[in-house]
Amino acid sequence: MSTNVIIQSRMGSKRLPGKNLLSVTKNNLSLIEVVIKRIKKSKLIDNIILATSKKKENDILIKIAKKNNVLTFRGKENDTLNRFYNAAKKYNTKTIIRVTSDCPLIDANLIDNFIKIYKRKKSSYLSNTYHLIDNKFVKNEKSYYPDGLDIEIFSFDLLEKIEKKTPINKRFEGGVVTPFLKKKNIDFLKRLKICIPESPYPSTKNLKLSVDTSKDLKKVREIFKNFYPNIFFSFKDIVHFIKKKHNSNKSRNLDYMNKAKENIMGENMLLSKNHKMILPNLWPTYFFKTKGINVWDLNNKKFLDMSTMGVGTNLLGYSIKQIDNAVIETVKKGNLSTLNCPEEVKLSEKLLELHPWFGKVKFARTGGEANSVAIRIARSNTKKQNVAICGYHGWHDWYLAANLKSKKNLDKHLLKGLTPLGVSNKLKDTSYPFNYGDIEGLKRLIFKKNIGIIKMEVCRSSKPNIAFLKKVKSLCIKNKIILIFDECTTGFRECLGGLHKKLKVYPDILILGKTLGNGYAITAVLGTKELMNNSAKSFISSTFWTERIGPSAGLKTIELMEKIKPWKKVNSIGKTMMNVWKTTAKKNKINIKVFGIPTLAKFMFLERHEEFKTFLTQEFLKKNILGTTSFYPSYAHDKKTLIKYKKILDKIFKKIRFFQKNKISSSEFLTDEVSRAPFGRLN
Repeated sequence: MSTNVIIQSRMGSKRLPGKNLLSVTKNNLSLIEVVIKRIKKSKLIDNIILATSKKKENDILIKIAKKNNVLTFRGKENDTLNRFYNAAKKYNTKTIIRVTSDCPLIDANLIDNFIKIYKRKKSSYLSNTYHLIDNKFVKNEKSYYPDGLDIEIFSFDLLEKIEKKTPINKRFEGGVVTPFLKKKNIDFLKRLKICIPESPYPSTKNLKLSVDTSKDLKKVREIFKNFYPNIFFSFKDIVHFIKKKHNSNKSRNLDYMNKAKENIMGENMLLSKNHKMILPNLWPTYFFKTKGINVWDLNNKKFLDMSTMGVGTNLLGYSIKQIDNAVIETVKKGNLSTLNCPEEVKLSEKLLELHPWFGKVKFARTGGEANSVAIRIARSNTKKQNVAICGYHGWHDWYLAANLKSKKNLDKHLLKGLTPLGVSNKLKDTSYPFNYGDIEGLKRLIFKKNIGIIKMEVCRSSKPNIAFLKKVKSLCIKNKIILIFDECTTGFRECLGGLHKKLKVYPDILILGKTLGNGYAITAVLGTKELMNNSAKSFISSTFWTERIGPSAGLKTIELMEKIKPWKKVNSIGKTMMNVWKTTAKKNKINIKVFGIPTLAKFMFLERHEEFKTFLTQEFLKKNILGTTSFYPSYAHDKKTLIKYKKILDKIFKKIRFFQKNKISSSEFLTDEVSRAPFGRLN
């Protein structure tokens, strides 16, 4: 009685036709030849048997097998199990090692190690591919072996029982032993002694080394090319090569990350782009170029951006030719001089044309600056200096002062734990947060804190509450309070101008930013003529507010928006994405909360959010997608992209469901640290 390897092989691949004959090595060894030669290095097997069907197209496989002194067997085309059983029976096999011909990196050392374990433990069945949970075989999440190193070992007696018990209509399912074993409540299953060897390299568990597509073949060829002329390298060698390649690919990004950590306070310029909040050590972090909805990192690796598109700045998509050309023409003429640029006047005219209820404009370059300018203008027009705030309004002292009394005051407005370190204690009683939709809470605040200014986002994490906004407006009129709408984020995403235009609730001061220049720095503060005139004596000035790139980009962006009306498509894409999240989560029995407006869509896991959010980003990144739990759609996105996204999301959610159901620790499914949300834990 023999210990035999049976290679399951046919020429009928549909995804990669004729793959068994495709060359893998530099000296043109075919895939099936490489599999045979690598298995022959095993010291504990007696024979190799190639089992295929009687179909004529498989004649070439028999020819190759005989040329390499491999035993052969031909059976029924549509009865894989019977073919496998009779191949084992013909050659008097006692112990069967099953491999498939699409695994050219199969390791003879693993085969020998597994045979030793199988015999030492007197196992009924050994697999590094499947394991048994509640009498049901599922894909093995414990052994951590990559797809392509699949090995199953079992006795002829077990195979014979399975052959007799398996219905005819189940015999062609992928695999030979496992389809039957996946059945529940089979008596002899309970008596099986299952063995699952654990890998010394658990981080390779999601690596795909089998060949099903041309992309897989390219990867395998690259591995063989690295070791040429040696074709007998081990799993360990493969791991070291991939790790080396991975580190090489990351090197430029990591190099810049390390330099930034050493040279830049807080590691980068924007909190939302800090890699520790996304995927601490794997996020690409730095970009080389952009186009449409694609971003290339410093290694020139291309990613599909299905996250925030520049934190909401690029509503039309990245590197829009018309806008870039307008900026290039501006730069050619000169960006900044002793004199002022005419583009700022043209942009002011355009914005006031779109917002006729305002009288004047003040330009800045960042949202934080614009928010501070708006507060200065408002305070110049009222003796009641205290501000009631709702939403996120930047990093400046006037805003963070709300956290001087309690570090939790701003927790519901962006991130928990925003520290007011460095903010003067004298500002302690000047800014007071209120919750969106809570009109009674706002009334109490106005009465108790002598509020003279209400500054708020029209909406952030929920749909706009028109009734609430109208009540806020009425409160402002009744109590002579100046109302500021911060539409840095929502501006131009729902209509040509701010969201307030669509809702028909008009503030005294409006802030626009982000999408105004579609990636170029320009923000605007619009106010009534009376308020703006009264503030003219207040010193509000900056050298670089007079450069002309921002206004030039703003003019061209508005011109394009007037033509294509991007908010219609963007809204539709956003609604579709929100539905994708809901239906895919429901299908996989995962509890999530979807919120925000379609053009600023978000979701969160109701269980282990940070862990699963990190895993989601990790898995999307493997598919060259920048994907998080936020999606800010752009005009450049389309339904075709969402279909691709949904297929990948479904697979990720399936895995998350498995982790939830089996209470698997994040250390087993994350290859990186859990992302860190609280600001205080970033450094």
